[in-house]
Amino acid sequence: MKILYGVQGTGNGHITRARAMAHELKLAGVEVDYLFSGRPREQLFDMEAFGDFQHRAGLTFTVREGRIRPLATLVDSRPREFVRDLRALKVEDYDLVLTDYEPVSAWAGKLRGVRVVGLGHQYAFRHAIPQYRGNPAQRWLMRHFAPAQLTLGLHWHHFDQPILPPIAPVDTHNASCERGKLLVYLPFEELDAITELLEPFTDQRCHIYHPQASAVTARHRLTHLHWHRPCRDGFQRDLLRCEGVICNAGFELASETLQLGKKLLVKPVSGQPEQLSNALALDLLGYGHVMNQLERAKVADWLTGARGTGIVYPNVAAAICTWLVDGARGDIGELAASLWTQTLLPDMTPLTRTDGNLHALPTHFRRKSHG
Repeated sequence: MKILYGVQGTGNGHITRARAMAHELKLAGVEVDYLFSGRPREQLFDMEAFGDFQHRAGLTFTVREGRIRPLATLVDSRPREFVRDLRALKVEDYDLVLTDYEPVSAWAGKLRGVRVVGLGHQYAFRHAIPQYRGNPAQRWLMRHFAPAQLTLGLHWHHFDQPILPPIAPVDTHNASCERGKLLVYLPFEELDAITELLEPFTDQRCHIYHPQASAVTARHRLTHLHWHRPCRDGFQRDLLRCEGVICNAGFELASETLQLGKKLLVKPVSGQPEQLSNALALDLLGYGHVMNQLERAKVADWLTGARGTGIVYPNVAAAICTWLVDGARGDIGELAASLWTQTLLPDMTPLTRTDGNLHALPTHFRRKSHG
């Protein structure tokens, strides 16, 4: 089998997931070519696992001051280049296109009649799960951004749907907890806003990873604020040792945090349906706290009252790899059921939601008002 694996490179979560998949695909002897888009090539780091990968501009959203800017997104998009990339990509050379919400590979496969399998968190929203509906244009874009014939959606809970647990391997054996140490990852927020948010909490050691960390000034260099440029090794080290995580409401980092049993506070990017849906799910499940704006009061409440969850997910990447090698024709519902039976979630009890659907939710479920 020869696979073209397209990966959305806008955030680090898709790439983290792809690293886990790359390891399992290599063990299985699958021939894979990787294609990344959504971020300039020079801004990608720790990419050794993907060999001589391809790169395209792709499509992404423009985010400023923690909010999606629709007009700027339209101005920054390059539709002609996108169409040229679709035409030039020789997907006919592959048996299968695997896309982690990467639009160039997905659309090239769709238009050329090559089988496309979508793998990622965004594909879970095709099912009846808690989600922020957004407006019709947002729903259309989310569904058609990276189309696929078959989809393997990932989420923190199954919600009685044929979706899979996260692909987020963490080294729980080396995890520890340094009291007062926080990992902060708010790449879509401004440096001044982050500094203002964390300034009063001088009893905490805040390790802040931000793409603009090299631009910090004396205003941002407070004794308890430690700024870092994004890097995989340092980030993972601080994640393993911290007491809690403050981050935007992306999927992958939250998945790692939940498995490590660390407390979690998220701030969704305004206007981003996926992140708003993630915040809703975390609140509904009781897995994390939410603030819709950067608010000191929310941080203070979280520091004093929050606790971690602790979930053990199986090797989802290995199971998916086996499914792919077998021809990607097995029943996805059976694959999902097998993986959830291997998952150690908090104690579960049935809960009837207002929409009439029955889901298994934690016994400690509370409908909190975190923002």
